[in-house]
Amino acid sequence: MAGVPEAVVSSAAAGAKPGFFARERTIAGPRFNRWLVPPAALAIHLCIGMAYGFSVFWLPMSKLLTTTDVATCANLGFFAALTSTGCNWTVPQVTHIFETFIAMLGISAALWGGWLEHAGPRKAGFIAALCWGGGLIVGGIGVSTHQLWLVFLGCGVLGGVGQGLGYITPVSSLIKWFPDRRGMATGFAIMGYGGGAMIGAPLAVALMKHFSDTSAQGVASTLMVMGAIYFIVMACGALGFRVSPNGWYPKGWTPPAKDDGKSMITRRHVHLSRAWKTPQFWLLWGVLFLNVTAGISVISMASPMLQDVFGGKLAGLADVAATLTAAQKAAVVASAAGLVGLISLFNSLGRLFWASLSDKLGRKGTYYMFFVLGIVSYCLLPTWGHLALAGLFVATVCLILSMYGGGFATIPAYLADLFGTQMVGAIHGRLLTAWSAAGVIGPFLIAAIRQTQIDAGVAKNLVYDHTLYIMAGLLLLGLICNSLVRPVKDSVFMSDAELAHERSLQHEDLITSSAETSARGSFGVIGMLAWLAVGVPFLIGLYIALAKAAALF
Repeated sequence: MAGVPEAVVSSAAAGAKPGFFARERTIAGPRFNRWLVPPAALAIHLCIGMAYGFSVFWLPMSKLLTTTDVATCANLGFFAALTSTGCNWTVPQVTHIFETFIAMLGISAALWGGWLEHAGPRKAGFIAALCWGGGLIVGGIGVSTHQLWLVFLGCGVLGGVGQGLGYITPVSSLIKWFPDRRGMATGFAIMGYGGGAMIGAPLAVALMKHFSDTSAQGVASTLMVMGAIYFIVMACGALGFRVSPNGWYPKGWTPPAKDDGKSMITRRHVHLSRAWKTPQFWLLWGVLFLNVTAGISVISMASPMLQDVFGGKLAGLADVAATLTAAQKAAVVASAAGLVGLISLFNSLGRLFWASLSDKLGRKGTYYMFFVLGIVSYCLLPTWGHLALAGLFVATVCLILSMYGGGFATIPAYLADLFGTQMVGAIHGRLLTAWSAAGVIGPFLIAAIRQTQIDAGVAKNLVYDHTLYIMAGLLLLGLICNSLVRPVKDSVFMSDAELAHERSLQHEDLITSSAETSARGSFGVIGMLAWLAVGVPFLIGLYIALAKAAALF
């Protein structure tokens, strides 16, 4: 089979024959082409990216039961709701599922990132498929039996583990396959995570409509069908992975000159056990945390924020607080939905754009742009609201969300530049705890400040002003963190003996082929089919997002 390692010594020399999922079975042969790796990564990320579209389930999940005891259910707390079969769940109760799998994403990536480096992307990707796809199926069973704890266990915990493993599975491989374009390579994969909701959310809505005649709101059947689809697609992506032979580089590309101790791009490698103890790691943790906290705050409240700030003006009225007819309310809601569609689009495409740009500007320079442009943008949003400039408001939000996505896509390359490529997947996994923290703190922060403003009697179109200025302040802290990042000390890098040991754990000591001649195959028909398999669904999702966005104009 094309791409199966011809670069591995015989089983007699290596001992027992490695299993099908073993990393050494995925080392690329001479006919493999590196452009087959990004579609494998996209297959996984487009599936787990449905995390951003999970909000389509919240309202239907709150209407599963048609007959309930109003008196009994009125004061039902969260923990009682976990096992209650006689009361509908509230929207706030089920939205904690999102926080759960985002938290589990960071925790699982941190716990098993080191294991992934040794196990390889095929095994890790397949387990991610089992967890994410299987988690949705378990969640569907929980909905059908009306057991909220089972929904949390399936979609939240098990699905969150699948999210974490799936998210970091392609990173190390892509960076090693594209040493000349690290940002672009990770941008391709992580673009899929941002775009997954553009495909998954419309699919979920269509499936719920289809199954609504046979099950309550169609939620349970939809979750189980999507779980099966995602398992198949992610498993195909996992099986398509190949790892590059040690020392492989693209034809015609010259590695940068030897380290001088001042360059932000090193050719040496730092072990995970040391990397997370360096000031550079924690500065980048702060950079990611602050960028994500600000961005996810806008994502979580984008629709109500647009409606609160512009109100009747979205329906063509002169007064923000004007009383709306049913048709005018529908127009306002459609405009807000259009903004959500644009957010998905810019969140996704911004990942590829900014990460690719970072190959030219450098990672540190790109993050400078994120923070400077972000500070200006957050400070301008209240002004656009006061002046009733909805078009500029929407454009600024889209810019913010492009940089939010771009921050995710650029950070793996930033880590590879500072800590080397040998364990960048594991280091990236540890850093994603910043996302978990921001995923909980960001939405809570903006919701709490909004409610405080409303309780204080502030007009609805002004309640976000203070919040947006606070977000600008957080980005200022991020700017400071980024400015303090320096190359790591020489004493932190692995010695030649330590590097050789780490490579033996990854079975790279079994490679006997020349890195200069391996994996130089043509793109061919297989490459075209692989890209079409992920490209067509993405373009369909893109079309749907643009169609929704048209309501804004």
